[in-house]
Amino acid sequence: MKRLFTLCIVHCALCICLAQGVDHARMNQFVDNLMAQMTLQEKLGQLNLPVTGDIITGTAVSGNVVDQIKAGKVGGLFNMKGVKNIRQLQEVAVKQSRLGIPLIFGMDVIHGYETVFPIPLALSMSWDMEAIRNSARIAAIEATADGICWTFSPMVDVCREPRWGRMSEGNGEDPFLGSAICRAMIEGYQGSDLTDKATMMSCVKHFALYGAPEAGRDYNTVDMSRVRMFNEYFPPYQAGVEAGAGSFMTSFNTIDYIPATGNRWLMTEVLRDRWGFDGFVVTDYTAISEMINHGMGDLQTVSALALNAGTDMDMVAEGFLGTLEKSLNEGKVNMAAIDQACRRILEAKYKLGLFDDPYRYLDDKRASKEIFTAEHRAAARRLATETFVLLQNKAGVLPLKRTGKIALVGPLANTRANMPGTWSVAATSDRYSTLLEAMQRATKGKAEVMYAKGCNVCYDAELEKNSTMFGREMRDERDPQAMRDEAVAVAQKCDVIVAAMGEPSEMSGESSSRSQLTILDAQRDLLEALLATGKPIVLLNFSGRATVMDWEVAHIPTILNVWFGGSEAADAICDVVFGDVSPSGRLTVTMPRNEGQIPIYYNHLNTGRPNPKWFTKFTTNYLDVPNDPLFPFGYGLSYTTFSYGALTLSGNQLSRNTLDATSQLTATVTVTNTGNREASEVVQLYIRDMVGSIARPVKELKGFERITLKPGESRKVSFTITPDLLKFYNADLVYDCEPGEFQLMVGPNSRDLQTQTFTLMN
Repeated sequence: MKRLFTLCIVHCALCICLAQGVDHARMNQFVDNLMAQMTLQEKLGQLNLPVTGDIITGTAVSGNVVDQIKAGKVGGLFNMKGVKNIRQLQEVAVKQSRLGIPLIFGMDVIHGYETVFPIPLALSMSWDMEAIRNSARIAAIEATADGICWTFSPMVDVCREPRWGRMSEGNGEDPFLGSAICRAMIEGYQGSDLTDKATMMSCVKHFALYGAPEAGRDYNTVDMSRVRMFNEYFPPYQAGVEAGAGSFMTSFNTIDYIPATGNRWLMTEVLRDRWGFDGFVVTDYTAISEMINHGMGDLQTVSALALNAGTDMDMVAEGFLGTLEKSLNEGKVNMAAIDQACRRILEAKYKLGLFDDPYRYLDDKRASKEIFTAEHRAAARRLATETFVLLQNKAGVLPLKRTGKIALVGPLANTRANMPGTWSVAATSDRYSTLLEAMQRATKGKAEVMYAKGCNVCYDAELEKNSTMFGREMRDERDPQAMRDEAVAVAQKCDVIVAAMGEPSEMSGESSSRSQLTILDAQRDLLEALLATGKPIVLLNFSGRATVMDWEVAHIPTILNVWFGGSEAADAICDVVFGDVSPSGRLTVTMPRNEGQIPIYYNHLNTGRPNPKWFTKFTTNYLDVPNDPLFPFGYGLSYTTFSYGALTLSGNQLSRNTLDATSQLTATVTVTNTGNREASEVVQLYIRDMVGSIARPVKELKGFERITLKPGESRKVSFTITPDLLKFYNADLVYDCEPGEFQLMVGPNSRDLQTQTFTLMN
């Protein structure tokens, strides 16, 4: 009877239209009434987020998790797929537990569901906020059609460390761009009404600083000043709070020598007190129990540490469920902390409408109509074309003509499962095309595509095994020389060579750090053999990070970075390679000349002895390599050319170069397509604060606009500069702007810029 009473209360509470937002008074009353009925163990159960292999395969109905659900000891489950499977578990929670509290079902819907979009790093290369927002919208439609109402995305960790494999999951090195993408993703997932059955709750991760691990090694130590945190790494997380993200996920690393999951300064003082976050915080996988290895104590101790820090939900470790009652009895945690965590989980379920209808995401008719649709696939294909970055096209080999014979070679030329990229857990790769299949379709009746694999990913079979997990295996046991000879023979018969090389999809991602970022040995040997044929080569570089390509740039005239473009990657690559679409991706990471330059990023501080050129004694430089990168942040070529007119400033002051607290300036530049193809350009605005109370970066991205121009077309692009745009955190962590001189720079990338100066007055 109590369960029926609870559900009736909820139904009445949610009769209110939530399009304008949650009625907090009614939500609070409902949660108060529900919690008054809950035992301590039922409250702790809401904080428990388990997963088992049985759940993923859909046979959990016979597993131990069912007993836990019946006992009210599970708050949610994750990475379970399919309405039928999820309904079984939801029915156990609603019909067989004492209070009938529904479960929340989450999944790593990172860059699409079955329609897979490019990996997040690639998405950022588009600089297209509307398309990125739409990708999250489509992901939400598909995931909710299959029963999922909570996604562990977006990942917004700023990363300047390409050795770290999870660079692939983030938005690159810049906090301004990363903040914009974070907002777009949350808007796409959550919409304006979380009770809409086609929206899902987002989870901003990983809080915080996970993208700056020492040595680039995953899960490793992070250590930086708080000034750097607030100015360079925190902005995308704060943007997530401001965008209304429903949840946050803790990171694995330490901050000020305390693991994030147990760091009260981070979870409470910054996230909640300073920024005003009112959602719930979930740990990453086993992050609570991993604090034992950090030397923070046994499971009981670290569980209490996490709860007291402000962490609400325990993913997998079951430290909360198993130890908090004992800690409560011993005075190591208090009931108020448990109640607060429980309340936050229940509020999330309320906001999702699960109490009103626990089965709102379990309409078995939606999946067949709303997943992997032609419309969704077309959107994914268009967006993928926007992410490819043309790094070099010296001989004008691209775009290719659909004539003659084309040699397609390389270990990534005929693989299906590697196209979507890492963290595509709901992907159905058997329905995706290989590059070979797509190229044959694109040239049917016009050109002949001849294929040879040419080599494995690398000579080391163990390394390749560790880099092609989760069904991405593609090892060929033939003799390496025979494979290479076959590819050379094919190339000699053809007019042009397309080499599909680089990393397999699982060589980047979680636990996929690399100490060397150059192309792997077997592929390098194949490239050298292909060069010897004298035929023009187009290198398609697959990667989930910034890679070292100094040798390739010196020897291969045409290089297109294609990252991992999702389920429609193969067709999208052909769209660009054959010129149906001009490449328009722009780098959101700086490409180093070698690993010794890492970390290298455009918005660095100056030194007292700056030197941007070749070696000069007693200045900041290397003996063996220039300071500047191989390719700068923001860089990318097109099949057309763009010219930039003179940069002008205007304002409502007597002087066009003066700004005060009540005024604004407008920076304007005219961009013209001077080529013979329609194409897109990303116009970028940077600002430098010349004198400050603390050292300031040499430049910072403060605006951008993606425009599309027909041949000969011109467009004025304008940016508004206000005092808010000039603010930063000073040494006392006060966020404000300081009067003085500023440089304003506009151009196609962070290197090739026009400059004007202006002054901010007191």
